[in-house]
Amino acid sequence: MGLAVSGGPDSLALLLLASAAFPEQVIAATVDHGLRPEAAEEARFVGEICKTLGVPHHILTGALPAGNLQESARALRYALLAEWAKGRVAWVATAHQREDVAETFLMRARRGAGVGGLAAMRATRPLGGVTLVRPLLDWSRAELEAIVAASGIAAVQDPSNRDPRFDRVRMRRLLAESSELPADRLALAARNLRHAEEALAWAAEREWQARSRPDGLSVRLDAGGLPYELQRRLVERAVDRVRAGDEEAPLDKLRGESLDRLVATLLSGGTGTIAGVKASAKHAEWRFSAAPARRSH
Repeated sequence: MGLAVSGGPDSLALLLLASAAFPEQVIAATVDHGLRPEAAEEARFVGEICKTLGVPHHILTGALPAGNLQESARALRYALLAEWAKGRVAWVATAHQREDVAETFLMRARRGAGVGGLAAMRATRPLGGVTLVRPLLDWSRAELEAIVAASGIAAVQDPSNRDPRFDRVRMRRLLAESSELPADRLALAARNLRHAEEALAWAAEREWQARSRPDGLSVRLDAGGLPYELQRRLVERAVDRVRAGDEEAPLDKLRGESLDRLVATLLSGGTGTIAGVKASAKHAEWRFSAAPARRSH
């Protein structure tokens, strides 16, 4: 198993736990995003700890993509870990824990997320050709910090974890300051919503098989009589099918507000476009096809 180890207390606890549970069966990697001059030294620090534990260690570097800083760093981190894992391991473990789940829940609730956005992160998901696993989701940050402290290791403290410019830092502070927002209860709510999300995904797949009629590069959909959330999911799937053509290719996520407007248009019997796809309501049937190219004047 591969371990993503940044040098912070959570990932160091993961390293200590995994190396004790699976001696000589784990390897570790540290991603240096190049965001801070101290990062290279911190990666070498993790390497020294791994050496004492008998865990092979690699430092991964790459160019940070443009865009939101934290999202770009996350994208780079997972891309580098996926490439590193190929041919080496079947699983890559990260140290996401209970407070991470609670913080994410609050961040997304603040933005008006639906069931899928509020649902707890999955314990496993595909990562390139391997599987990403999150074995510490039921552990608290305090428990993990105690493990590291007991080992006598001084964990890396990333200053960005105290920077109030970042949403997650503000949510972390809110959780710490309010007894009315217990992290374990918020994480439980997120976990319950994960179960609801899986049920909705199952129902949407069943309805898609029964109600959609793909025809080349277009799709016809009978969404009549379904609850709104299932209609919304089927519309999203139909739009993605047209965008990808006959290939099941990964696509940029549609904006929720735009998708809601399109569903409202179809429910009122109208015609709308989204992401280069034209959607129209013809009686009880909704039709999706590539939108005609705009004429230049």
